[in-house]
Amino acid sequence: MSETASTRATRKTPDRPLHAAPDLLSSLAPLLAAWVPRQRWFAGKGRLITGFSLVSATELLPCTADGGTPGMLQLLVRAQQAAPPSRATVAGDCYQLLLGVHPALPPRLAPAALGRPAGGPLRGRTVYDALLDNRLCGLLLERLRVPGRIGALRFCREPGMELPSGLPARPVAVEQSNSSVVYGDTFILKVFRRIAPGLNPDLELPRALAGAHCPRVPAPVAWFESEAAEEGGEPTTLGVLQPYLPDSADGWQLALHALSVRSDFTGPARALGHATAEVHTALAGALPTTALHRPQLAEIAARMHARLEATARAVPLLEPYRPRLRTAFDALAALGHDGRSWAAQRIHGDLHLGQTLRTAGEGRWSLIDFEGEPARPLAERRRLQPALRDVAAMLRSFDYAARSGPAGGDAWSLEWAQRTRDAYCLGYAEAGGLDPHAAPELMRAYETDKAVYEVLYEARHRPDWLAVPMAAVRRLAAGD
Repeated sequence: MSETASTRATRKTPDRPLHAAPDLLSSLAPLLAAWVPRQRWFAGKGRLITGFSLVSATELLPCTADGGTPGMLQLLVRAQQAAPPSRATVAGDCYQLLLGVHPALPPRLAPAALGRPAGGPLRGRTVYDALLDNRLCGLLLERLRVPGRIGALRFCREPGMELPSGLPARPVAVEQSNSSVVYGDTFILKVFRRIAPGLNPDLELPRALAGAHCPRVPAPVAWFESEAAEEGGEPTTLGVLQPYLPDSADGWQLALHALSVRSDFTGPARALGHATAEVHTALAGALPTTALHRPQLAEIAARMHARLEATARAVPLLEPYRPRLRTAFDALAALGHDGRSWAAQRIHGDLHLGQTLRTAGEGRWSLIDFEGEPARPLAERRRLQPALRDVAAMLRSFDYAARSGPAGGDAWSLEWAQRTRDAYCLGYAEAGGLDPHAAPELMRAYETDKAVYEVLYEARHRPDWLAVPMAAVRRLAAGD
């Protein structure tokens, strides 16, 4: 009996595994070109995708088998994009895609669909976002329960840690720079989307803090990674499973609620300052530290200058404030000329209220999401830095809450922000951290650099929010 066209299109021969099919990516490319730019985690918004290149492909479930069961495919792809006018070329970012493959997608999964490839090994099947399918999310947990290697991937688990089976999976619906899945009320899996080769700080730092017996950060339970690109190199972290804290609320929502009912937030802010200092102290004890002298401070100031110049070109609204903002970075460099030095260590790197959780009962704070600012290179996110950079970032977050909450930046909310910022700094100093008020040049430089980062981020991703960091830019340019 002769094969039908459909059978020939979907049959997987033993000598041609799916990941090795030369037309796999080319057949998926039209679907990806339409779907990827719409995702919050896509970093190349505003520039045309000109193509994709395949870094690796792994079948977590067979994708071309007969029958009505879904398959699951993990891809690392590099998105090639047109260069911005200021650059002749641009290197494509690498993204992790977890795709479901189904012969007939159930109606409940219709919103997850990318479409049907017109050719290639998956022709005639619907390709969809696997992280919106509870069944396929459950498969990821099962892979983590049984450590081992599947294709280019390695699934790892902390020694002595047992994972229960059969926990119901539910995707976290909030759009963010990565994707998360909650299992029961027990674990949460973060799947990294924009991938840089090497060990992700969101695995590295919580593991170090767990070893230092710091209770402020949920300890990783399991993770998965891809092989090192070269012999002797570090594997690339792709996802991390940690305990889920169901009885906690994130600091951003708590702050917005306090603003909405015009409630004081200085007590929680002071306690959060304590928690931040405890984490910094534990990181300094668990991982290497150094001292920043004149050359290092000059280098930091130069990088801040470069970010300001690049952002002013990308967001012309910033240009009138550029000369005054530069003075903050010049003052930081001048500290080195005066013989000053600063301790540097591993830090959170992207600390804000949304990266904190507070328990409903005892009001205990935890810090989460140690990935750092995803838009910055991994090497920069793992660099030793002054701990006060985290403090400056949290002060920006209090200002964000005050300007974006229901009060919308009225006099009371701005006064609320100042009281809350002061309480946070007081708590930080009380718990053994350097008093932020004793380092005004450092704090101003880092708060200015953070505001510049926010301007670029909001211009690219949330233009309606651009007024929030621009208000800070005006304040900092005025020297306040």
